[in-house]
Formats: sequence, structure tokens, C-alpha cells
Amino acid sequence: MKITINGTLHEVSATTVAAVLEEAGFTGKLATALDGDFVPAGLRATTPLTEGAALEVLAPMQGG
Repeated sequence: MKITINGTLHEVSATTVAAVLEEAGFTGKLATALDGDFVPAGLRATTPLTEGAALEVLAPMQGG
């Protein structure tokens, strides 16, 4: 299925947020939003993806 991850179109086989994070190689502490709605880490494994979905993935950064 085709979804957008951080503004870039991707063809993925994953069907949940957790699976697509693994498929795309995201690791560590992350914040995720699917179609503009925050997805807590505990719900990623059960949050389904649909064709055309937009996933935003953010990693915390230190600095100042």
C-alpha cells in the first residue's frame, strides 16, 4: 500500500503503525501521528494503516 511518511510517499507492506516503523527502520524513542492524530507508543501495534495515510514520525533531539 502507498502511504506518506514525513512528507515522502512510500510503498509499504506493513498494516500497522508499529510494523511500518520497523519496516522503515525507525528505532528509539519516537512520537507518531497518523493523519494528524497523535498515536501513543502503546497503541501503535493495534493502529491500522490505510491506503493514502499520512504518518509523521519525530525523534526528540537535545540541543540549545
